[in-house]
Amino acid sequence: MAYLSYIKSLHIIFVITWFAGLFYIVRLFIYHVEADKKEEPARSILQTQYKVMSKRLWYIITWPSAILASFFAFWMLYLLPGFLNAPWMWVKLSFVLLLYGYQWGCQNIYRQLQNDVIKYSAAKLRLWNEVATVILFAVVFLVELKNSINWIWGVTGIFVFGLLLMGFVKLYKKRRTKKSWDKTES
Repeated sequence: MAYLSYIKSLHIIFVITWFAGLFYIVRLFIYHVEADKKEEPARSILQTQYKVMSKRLWYIITWPSAILASFFAFWMLYLLPGFLNAPWMWVKLSFVLLLYGYQWGCQNIYRQLQNDVIKYSAAKLRLWNEVATVILFAVVFLVELKNSINWIWGVTGIFVFGLLLMGFVKLYKKRRTKKSWDKTES
């Protein structure tokens, strides 16, 4: 099964491009929401551009990458069904389902912004963006550690990491708010 290495490589490549798309789409959402506070004509110009960029990223990179990453993963599981006997694999697959749920949430935000409906603040979107990071860390640790004790500690560490990330995001927001306040006083 020399071709298994090619299948695994393609799976990894599409996982990387999938996550790249998920990370960047939420940044575009943040920029789109922040553009809503600008004066015209800047608001319209920026939001129109972010809509185009989001559409291309979402349908040319992110969704195809998600589908191809899953296709190659299922192909590997078909060739190596013994992986399904491993408890870590079921935890990993659970995180992948969670990732698809996250992507579905992004799809809803995408549709809203395409229709000029803004329901989330930039700060909430920044926190939302960290969910994909936590899932990425969890999956990588699960795949690498595989051992039940190690992956339990790894997943626990991921949640702690996620809480720390969210704390840093809040600190960053406070710092940005303070800097913008300082500029208005000058």
